[in-house]
Amino acid sequence: MGIEVAVIVSEIAHSRALVLGGGVTGLAVTQALIGLGAQTHTFDERGKDNESNFVTAQEIIDMEWNLVVVSPGWRMDHPVIEGLKAREINIMSEIDFAWMVHLERNPEQKWVGVTGTNGKTSTVELTAAMIRESGHSAIACGNVGQTVIDVVMGEQKFDFLVVELSSFQLAWSNLPEFYASAILNVADDHVDWHGSFDNYVQAKMRILARSEIAILNADDGVVVQASQSHEGRKIFFSLDTPAPGEMGLVEELLVDRAFVEDPQEAAMIAELLDVAPSAPHNVSNAFAASGIALSVGVSHEDIRRAIQGFRPGRHRIEKVGESDGVIWIDDSKATNPHAAAASLMSQLSVIWIAGGLAKGASMVDLVSKTHRRIRTAILIGSDRELIAEQLKEQAPDVSVIRIDPRPESGFTLMELVVTAAKKVARKGDAVLLAPACASMDQFVSYDDRGNQFRDAVYKLVLPQ
Repeated sequence: MGIEVAVIVSEIAHSRALVLGGGVTGLAVTQALIGLGAQTHTFDERGKDNESNFVTAQEIIDMEWNLVVVSPGWRMDHPVIEGLKAREINIMSEIDFAWMVHLERNPEQKWVGVTGTNGKTSTVELTAAMIRESGHSAIACGNVGQTVIDVVMGEQKFDFLVVELSSFQLAWSNLPEFYASAILNVADDHVDWHGSFDNYVQAKMRILARSEIAILNADDGVVVQASQSHEGRKIFFSLDTPAPGEMGLVEELLVDRAFVEDPQEAAMIAELLDVAPSAPHNVSNAFAASGIALSVGVSHEDIRRAIQGFRPGRHRIEKVGESDGVIWIDDSKATNPHAAAASLMSQLSVIWIAGGLAKGASMVDLVSKTHRRIRTAILIGSDRELIAEQLKEQAPDVSVIRIDPRPESGFTLMELVVTAAKKVARKGDAVLLAPACASMDQFVSYDDRGNQFRDAVYKLVLPQ
């Protein structure tokens, strides 16, 4: 299924290439292949085969292909994939393709990687900021912002790519070599795609085999256990006092005992108050980013300046506003139970807005850990009953409100949700959108979901 690194970019010219998937990644790959001179076709199951460069499933069978590049999210047992494998046709991921192009266009460029169930985007953005603070050019890309192939094909030759990698991308990728990589956490997610939690864990761990230095979360038992067989250099971080060779908290300080000359000594990375907001998961992300940055030679001083100037992106425990003693918080990025738990535990009394596509994840642990913080749950989406059932079983005192779209009302779904939340919220509550689920059943994306929540709060709670 893989492709030899010896296949160089010049061989792509005049070859016939197939791109599986016509979304953002597929479009970027198609443009890159055309730019390299390949005769390029695309297959997408969403009915685009009437466009000139799109082919049907039958045409895939009938035609010969020199190269196939698959978008993340395509299952390995998909009939089209199985058919291509049976014909021994090379199939590679967009990440592998980008790595191959990078070897010819900018071989001195270093790649560092970040994966995990939650916190990837904030961590790659913070890591890139730390590297830029040291005077090198760096960009966060991959599962955030631009695709890796877009960056590699672009005019600017960055010194470092900080690549956010999903389990889908890692499952398909075999070629990239990372100077350092971080695994932030591993919790129940995407089990529907991988088939089991163990398969999901193993997909995440694939990054270790391609990394010189691994930065690992010692507070995550799954990460610790699954990384035991890794023979490369491992550096652990935690929210506890660090042992020699580790990073951790000492009172109000983030401390490094891994990249100092004498591991019996310690160097300050930053003060706890430098991390904003200083929620536990944000501190962990700061350690992971610091570990990667220190691996590539960034100083403690530059790292601290980057942390002080960094704020997480939109829809990540983002305060929308406050009215009558009630705080309204948008964490639409909490698309799985692990992320939602972190949000819920950051507040004391919560009107919780949740639901959507669960992606095969269980809600048992989420409700078990957080139900004492929840006063009312407002549930939406396809898999909301998974949450409702656990609340009924573990926290029957928590009131549950189900909201369905009612176009005839003249209100959007999120306006109906915010109206319901406003009625039950009281002084001291946080109305928290932390869905624990993906958004695509009712919204375009988590970004769209968060924007609609924000707009509804501004319209109904915080009128200008």
